[in-house]
Amino acid sequence: MNDFRTELTPARSAFPIRATDRILTAGSCFADSIGSRLTENKFSVWSNKLGAVYNPLSIHQLLQFFLGQQLPSPQSYMVNEGIWFNYDLHSSMSAATKEELETKIRDSVEEGNSFLKSANRVIITYGTAFVYRLKTSGQVVANCHKVPSGNFAKEFLTEEEIRKSFQIFYDQLKQINPNCKIILTVSPVRHLKDTLELNAVSKSILRLACHSLTNQFSDVEYFPAYEILLDDLRDYRFYKTDRLHPTDEAIEYIWEKFISSCMDESAQQFISHWAEIKKDLAHKPFHPRSASHQKFLLNLLKKLENLQSSVDVGAEIQKVKQDIQAKL
Repeated sequence: MNDFRTELTPARSAFPIRATDRILTAGSCFADSIGSRLTENKFSVWSNKLGAVYNPLSIHQLLQFFLGQQLPSPQSYMVNEGIWFNYDLHSSMSAATKEELETKIRDSVEEGNSFLKSANRVIITYGTAFVYRLKTSGQVVANCHKVPSGNFAKEFLTEEEIRKSFQIFYDQLKQINPNCKIILTVSPVRHLKDTLELNAVSKSILRLACHSLTNQFSDVEYFPAYEILLDDLRDYRFYKTDRLHPTDEAIEYIWEKFISSCMDESAQQFISHWAEIKKDLAHKPFHPRSASHQKFLLNLLKKLENLQSSVDVGAEIQKVKQDIQAKL
């Protein structure tokens, strides 16, 4: 029978992720999706704590804030309808006063700095090559925060601008954490407000930049999330009803490809083992006071206690112990 689909099998990483690795994810909302999957599987993850950022220059700048424990410039703060925002950050970072917002940002920057110093991997997801510049200053903003569009000039980044910006971030990262490796991805989420034609141009610039960076730096790799959705799956049934975002099924498929491509054997085995434990944790017994269910819970508790030296399963252990006591 003919094969009516071209399956994409990503190349194996030269630096596969281990189960004990510390991973920071940054960038578009697709970075949140991968970060959530990593967290669900008990990896040590710090994911987009200052909100999603979509263009490469703003992503690199955000990472530099962490590395240098720097705060955004005073000129980057703005107020809209009584709420304070910062042009360098997502609108989820907001506060009733400028002082409160500065405190929230400072706390997150310090936390990000601490994590990056010992991170084994940074996963960056670029969303768009479009940027918005404030006409008054020329500053590239990460988010316009519903400020009227007439205040901004919209333009494409060039591949060279992305490479130069990445180089600054990369050099700073290596000074602080020389062993940290980087995975680049391009978000498969489509930006239809830019039109399909210009969305294609935007993604092509990002993809070309990723290609150049992986050729330039031996410890920077590319994972083809964008190509998996657009070429491997290649069907609107893998998009949500907005025709922009991938469905949970599509993200799960990309995640499985990520596991096989970017993780070592021990990490893959742990994910498989944890999937079995998660099923046990979700089990709803017909007879919760039966001897067989008590035995089931005791076996589950033992499995969790065997893991606690390597991953944080304290909440799960406490829940199972409570279930055991409740059924006595």
